[in-house]
Amino acid sequence: MSREARREDLIAEALDLFSTSPPEQVSVDDIAARAEVSRPLFYRYFSSVRELQVAALRTVTDGLVDRLAVSAEGPPLDRLRAVVRGLITVAGEYRAGYIALLRSGSVIATSETEALVDQVRNRAVQLILAEARVTEPSPMLLVTLRCWTAVVEGTLLSWLQEGGLPRDELDTWLVDQLVAMLAVTAAHDPAAVVSLASPTA
Repeated sequence: MSREARREDLIAEALDLFSTSPPEQVSVDDIAARAEVSRPLFYRYFSSVRELQVAALRTVTDGLVDRLAVSAEGPPLDRLRAVVRGLITVAGEYRAGYIALLRSGSVIATSETEALVDQVRNRAVQLILAEARVTEPSPMLLVTLRCWTAVVEGTLLSWLQEGGLPRDELDTWLVDQLVAMLAVTAAHDPAAVVSLASPTA
């Protein structure tokens, strides 16, 4: 196995362990045993379990950013729904890793993991602005979009941790939330008026 393949395998095994245990409870021995490697071999690829945790969580955020980059067909609202469905899929696939990224007070939270999350949030805001063809957003519009990303994160956390929310309705509900928030913002700030609607949306 090549060096890069071995590193990716260790990350994959860590993410698999995260599906049953919180990342902060997964040890080097746990990962080495799952990957069928020795502790010394583990340390040839990662200096610590914390470094592996961050690398694994970066895999989650990379998956989210990749979904945000996918170009769907149809009107803007349909494309946004498709993007949200993609985020839901990634969050579900990396359930424990996603929860660890966003959980308040997580012991593995660092400035680096926070920067990874911010990358996803910023990409989501950029996507919506591009769909709305807005090049110079007002401060209130930017705040609205950032608040919506928080709504998406909170909704997905509730869905993953508590259940009860119908997965097949989450994308439409979340995009409807965005439309409603934009309407309220436009009522307070004429400079924030944007339209994501189309006759066929």
